[in-house]
Amino acid sequence: MRTCRAATAGKLTVVLATVVLLAGACGGGPSPRVWAAAVCEALTPWRAEISKLTSSTQQQMTAQTTPAQAKENLVRLFAGAEKASESARRRVEQAGVPDTEHGEQVSAGFLSSLEKVRDAYGRARRTIAGLGTGTPTEFYDGVRGAVETLNKEYDASALDTSKLNSEELKEAFDEVPECR
Repeated sequence: MRTCRAATAGKLTVVLATVVLLAGACGGGPSPRVWAAAVCEALTPWRAEISKLTSSTQQQMTAQTTPAQAKENLVRLFAGAEKASESARRRVEQAGVPDTEHGEQVSAGFLSSLEKVRDAYGRARRTIAGLGTGTPTEFYDGVRGAVETLNKEYDASALDTSKLNSEELKEAFDEVPECR
């Protein structure tokens, strides 16, 4: 009798899990609250890493190092920012598409913004990696140019939230603890 109940309970669990999966597939992606929490969980460590790397870059720009040392440090810093941006992009992608009006557009907007940031850091890294270090003035002028371009591209990558207007998502981002 116990074996029969255990087997029946096990089958019921499998059936319920299948129904939940199918219902989730038919109903769309995660709820706005679940999606907002996942996005904030992806972006919080990314923002902290970018902030740390930005501070390190500013320090590097004013440090008394040789051009070769500065080049090595800056390439490493921008590679770290590129990697952190890709990691955040993957985590947002894994969050799926929120089950809300314009969910596809909202998700795509977040992903596009993170891709642009990632690519901007990658271009800055490659530019600095390609600079010669034989003439310090030329090297630091090249670094300044790369950083100015990075800043412009970073600003241009900002998510235009006016086109991604969803009251459900606004409320979700305001309410979930992961976004505070």
